[in-house]
Amino acid sequence: MAKPYAEWTGSSGHLHISLWDPAGQKALFLEEGAQPYGMSQTMRWFLGGMMALQRELALFIAPTINSYKRYAVASWAPVNVVWGRDNRTTGFRIVGSGAGLHIENRFPGGDMNAYLAYAAEVGAGLYGIEHKIEPPAEYKGNGYVAKGCDRMPRALYEAVDLLEKSKAAVEIFGRDVVDHYLNAARVERDAYDAAVHAWERERYLERG
Repeated sequence: MAKPYAEWTGSSGHLHISLWDPAGQKALFLEEGAQPYGMSQTMRWFLGGMMALQRELALFIAPTINSYKRYAVASWAPVNVVWGRDNRTTGFRIVGSGAGLHIENRFPGGDMNAYLAYAAEVGAGLYGIEHKIEPPAEYKGNGYVAKGCDRMPRALYEAVDLLEKSKAAVEIFGRDVVDHYLNAARVERDAYDAAVHAWERERYLERG
């Protein structure tokens, strides 16, 4: 569960991703002397793809109603789709050095399916390489107050709407997979909407 209690910090499922050649000998994210931080063109495109598709692929890394309660400002969980070097307020964090240089994606929560989450993020990164998607400039400072950037969906229904419109998701997963998980999310959303919660009783019955 990503957010058991509102007053608690949520449970994360951060993904650390690097890309190597088929022989496993060369780190493709590293280009000595490249700016910034030795990030190769391949790494920038990979990061650009993940950032460009993060909202529309949110359902694959945040699959439940509760997942989206974790995306709260100043809660140690990111909310804005920005990146920074060793910055724990940004959704994407560039960490490591030399061959260990890699991307940490801080959006997935503890309730993710790791196989689906990695498939979505690797797929988004390869999509970025294929389409040569440059990431925005590094965000320096408090990522929670970033302006002019994407924000993660605020609720499951928003993630469903975004995935329904995503052509990239179909390219990455195929139509059948996307439709299957859209249906699962709609069932979850309908079950939640039909339930009466303790918050409602306290707010509308007891206070009434």
